[in-house]
Amino acid sequence: MPSVEEELARRLARGEEVVVATVIKLDGRPPSQAGAKLLMSRTASIAGTLGCSEFDSAALADSAEIAGTGAPQIRNYRHDLGSIEVYLEAYSASPLLVIFAATPVARALLRWAPEVGFRTALVETRAERLEGEDWPDAISTLRELTAALAGDVYIVHTDHDAADLVAALEAILPHHPKFIGLVGSRRHTGHHLEALRAKGVSEDVIARIQSPVGLDLGATTPAEIALSILAGLVAVRRGGQAGWKSTNG
Repeated sequence: MPSVEEELARRLARGEEVVVATVIKLDGRPPSQAGAKLLMSRTASIAGTLGCSEFDSAALADSAEIAGTGAPQIRNYRHDLGSIEVYLEAYSASPLLVIFAATPVARALLRWAPEVGFRTALVETRAERLEGEDWPDAISTLRELTAALAGDVYIVHTDHDAADLVAALEAILPHHPKFIGLVGSRRHTGHHLEALRAKGVSEDVIARIQSPVGLDLGATTPAEIALSILAGLVAVRRGGQAGWKSTNG
């Protein structure tokens, strides 16, 4: 059986939301010990134990609330033989950055996004674009993509010439992504926005699509463009104030 620490590292690497309960104090002679740990989701125990099923069940009953608030809390759980004081700490799920199209900008985003707290998924429906290059496993259909969407989702499409760009946006819009960006000036992406309007997408949704995408760093190379995009995504995630590129660019 993996230890709580090993399983916690695995779950966090996958971007999952978890709660860790740790015994910090004992009163009496409860069936537990200081330092005992239990790893939980909102609905199930994953690894470890606080010493007995009664303590584990009590912590699990509090897990959803702890995850919901995101703030660590201390709880006391009682047993016929004594009680324990437990520190419960939530680890939030990492947001998912969905990167459309195998491009140089996408390559830089895939490399750097995990460093600033994003899980990544590459979507490329054109198999030939992946040939002869060292790309990570890519999602190849929009149906496969929508099945994988959960939690906070950020979208960046890096190829304004992709024939299925509008279909891709149609597929992800019902999932209410936190951010949608299209690489390219409005001269190159405006017709895609018009196509969405023609399909009945509301103006308030279209207004949320950032194009061009990225902070105004004067970026010109693919790496610089990726850097400007990631800086903007961090600003959106953390509620920072940022200067986006002009829609006239």
